[in-house]
Amino acid sequence: MQANKKLLILPGDGIGPEVMAETRRVIEWMDRRRMVTFDISEDLVGGAAIDARGTPITDATMQAARDADAILFGSVGGPKWDKLGFDLRPEIAILRLRKELDLFANLRPATVLDPLVDASTLKPEVVRGLDLMIVRESTGGVYFGTPRGVETLPDGQQRGFDTESYTTHEIERVARVGFELARKRGNRVTSVEKANVMQSGLFWRQTVTALHAREYADVALSHMYADNCAMQLVRNPRQFDVIVTSNIFGDLLSDLASMLTGSLGMLPSATLGAVQPSGKRHALYEPIHGSAPDIAGKGVANPLAQMLSFAMLLRYSFDMEEDARLIERAATAVLASGLRTGDLGGGAGAVGTRAMGDALLRALDTLAA
Repeated sequence: MQANKKLLILPGDGIGPEVMAETRRVIEWMDRRRMVTFDISEDLVGGAAIDARGTPITDATMQAARDADAILFGSVGGPKWDKLGFDLRPEIAILRLRKELDLFANLRPATVLDPLVDASTLKPEVVRGLDLMIVRESTGGVYFGTPRGVETLPDGQQRGFDTESYTTHEIERVARVGFELARKRGNRVTSVEKANVMQSGLFWRQTVTALHAREYADVALSHMYADNCAMQLVRNPRQFDVIVTSNIFGDLLSDLASMLTGSLGMLPSATLGAVQPSGKRHALYEPIHGSAPDIAGKGVANPLAQMLSFAMLLRYSFDMEEDARLIERAATAVLASGLRTGDLGGGAGAVGTRAMGDALLRALDTLAA
C-alpha cells in the first residue's frame, strides 16, 4: 500500500460538481483496486464560494491548497455572477491559486484518439494521430502585468490598459518545462510569440534561443509568430510536438487546438509549479471545458476531461505512469465501443454523465483484470 497522497478537490460551479462526482468514483476505484490511498479534502471555490462565504476563494482554502500534494479543480463562473465587480469574479479563484502557488507552467495536450477522428471538424487525414502539447506560461504576461486599469484622460475620454511583461527567469523556467517534455516525446519545440511587432515578443525569442544554445542543443527548436501558429494548427497540426508560449497566446492557441480533437469535453490540463528543495511541487489539474452553465444540472456533461485530468495528476504529481495510462486506455476503450455524450455528437443516442462514468469504471475493471 502506497503512502497516503494529500489531494484537495475543488469542484467549483456549473458542471464542475457533476463531472467531479464521476471522477471521485474513479479515485475510489483506485483506492480499492490499485493499492493506493488518497487523503481527500474538498472545498468551495468560484461562485459557490461567493454565495457561501462572500469571496471566490478564502484564505483557509488557499492554505489547504498549499498543504496539498495536488489539487483537482473543476470549473468556475456563470451568468449568476457576471455583474459582480472585477475583483469579485469567480475566476479570481483560479488566478489566485496560480499566482500564490506560483503555478507557472500550464500543460494542455491536444490528442486525437482513434475513435474520435470523425468528431473533429477538420478532415480525418489532417488530425488522425495528432498528439501535441502546448506549454503556456501562466503567472506572468498581460494577465498579471502592471500597470493596468482604466483611467480618465484630460479630454474626458477613458482609456483601459494592461501590460505585457516578462523577465528572463519567467521565460527560461517555462521554456525548460517545454524542452524537458520534448525530450520525452518527439524532441521538437516550437516557441511562439510576436517578435515582429512586440518588444516582449522579441525578448521572448532571444531568451529562448539563448537557453536552447546553453542547455538544450539536442532538442530541435523553431520559432513561429502566434498568428501563423494559429493558421498552422488548422492547416497542418501534426507538424507540432511541443509548443511553448506566453500566457495570452497560450490561452488562445490551446482553445483552438482543443477543437482539433472534436470537443472541449475531452481535454485535460495540468498547471505546475517549481520543484521545491523538499521534492514537493505545487500542481493543479483541471479540464479546459469551463463551467458550461447552459447544461449545468442536466446530467449530460462529458466527465472524461475531468477524469483525464486526474490521470495527468497521477503522472505528473505522483509518478504513477502505469495508473495514468490505465485511465487513458479505459477512456479510449469506452469511446471505441461507440458510447458518446452530446458534445461528441451522440445525437439521440447520447448518454449522460453518470452513464459515461459507469462505462469507464467497467472498462477499468476489464483492463485491470
